[in-house]
Amino acid sequence: MAERPMRHTARVLTAYGAAAVTFMMLMYALERRGRRFVAAFGCGCLLSSAYGFLAGTWPFGVVEFIWAGVAFRRYLSP
Repeated sequence: MAERPMRHTARVLTAYGAAAVTFMMLMYALERRGRRFVAAFGCGCLLSSAYGFLAGTWPFGVVEFIWAGVAFRRYLSP
């Protein structure tokens, strides 16, 4: 019986990760439309970073966190 909640948790985590990465890539594709999409891309990177850490793939989480910093720096620069 303990296996069923774990499968549900894994499915929810996978769905979250897929949604986060999809959002991130969509915002990346729309960056040329305005600075707000650069900020949204940064938020998507943070969401993807959280997924990486939750999924136990900390290198992915670290890289996405760095990309979020790059995106926010681009957003804040004139």
